[in-house]
Amino acid sequence: MIFIAVRFTVRHERTDDWLSLVSPFTQATRAEPGNLFFRWSRDVDDPHTFTLLEGFVDDTAGAVHVQSDHFRAGLAAMADAIARTPELIHANLPEQGGWSLMAELAPAN
Repeated sequence: MIFIAVRFTVRHERTDDWLSLVSPFTQATRAEPGNLFFRWSRDVDDPHTFTLLEGFVDDTAGAVHVQSDHFRAGLAAMADAIARTPELIHANLPEQGGWSLMAELAPAN
């Protein structure tokens, strides 16, 4: 599995419309056969920072993603809204299924 975390710092004037701006890119990526998850979160300490967590089944699925028309269109749309170059973590993990359960915590009775 390919795991990618990308941190975006968005221009202050674009923060409120960020999720709408990336919605077409998000929906198209989630529809890719090799996509396991594609989830956005917003930093609670800095409302102008968004983190994207992505999972793809393998390198082939990742390559299909970055070569897609919606990937290129998404980058073009985001370029005008970001305040700086995004930071990312990219890792190939041995697990193929995505999320596992956390062993150290479970709901209380």
